Amino acid sequence: MRISYVLLPAVLIFASAAPPPPKGILIENLSWVEAERILDSGTVVVIPLGAESKEHGPQLRLKNDFVLAEYFAGRMMRDSKVVVYPTLNYGFYPAFVEYPGSTTLRLETARDMIVDIIRTIARHGPRRFYVLNTGVSTIRALTPARDSLAASGIVMMFKDILNVGKAAEERVSKQEGGTHADEIETSMMLYMHPEFVDMTKAVKDYHPGAGGLTRDSATAVRDKKVWSRSGTYGDATLATREKGRIVVEAQVKDMLAEIETLRRLAIP
Repeated sequence: MRISYVLLPAVLIFASAAPPPPKGILIENLSWVEAERILDSGTVVVIPLGAESKEHGPQLRLKNDFVLAEYFAGRMMRDSKVVVYPTLNYGFYPAFVEYPGSTTLRLETARDMIVDIIRTIARHGPRRFYVLNTGVSTIRALTPARDSLAASGIVMMFKDILNVGKAAEERVSKQEGGTHADEIETSMMLYMHPEFVDMTKAVKDYHPGAGGLTRDSATAVRDKKVWSRSGTYGDATLATREKGRIVVEAQVKDMLAEIETLRRLAIP
């Protein structure tokens, strides 16, 4: 009896330290029979979207956007009652095709891919969808996809990475300018997965302009592109894990709020 009394508190302490189960569900882990039970008109579906083969400067991996999407999907699933579908690892990324390893779909293909996937899922009940978008150019495909789906009574929202967590980003950013593989994006990855960052290769490569990136200065002038020898657009040398923590947590908060807004929206 003495042994039982000694061990019981330890067991209770260990059990209390275990993290709470996630509120959301990964659809891939279910059978179709189980999926049928959870997919209905009240379900909010999250579809992560992030390139797994797209340049992000010399200090970050080609899979950077995919890693971001997977991380954010995990955070949404932990704190929100959502159903998370597999991450889409190809999309519309025309600005980076000069850099080896980078890929893109045509705009129409990227748009139709989203529409087709969501329409298929909607056949099983859901009418509310949140595309966890980690790109900028992808918005050009997501916007017409959203409008097309709305005409069929399907509500789709998507993350705009230039506005989600914007106040936090403006508070910590010290770089002259930039939006790609820069101070902020590198900081975010230092917070999420520092093992995927090599700060010894981080550079400042910022030449103000608009359009896709190019490795050729002559092409930049002729085709009105942004010259970036490294594939960085900004100053990655300023990145820190603490800046990443501030921005990531702000983005998570904003995305969770957007999902709850979506959950309350009336279906057209």
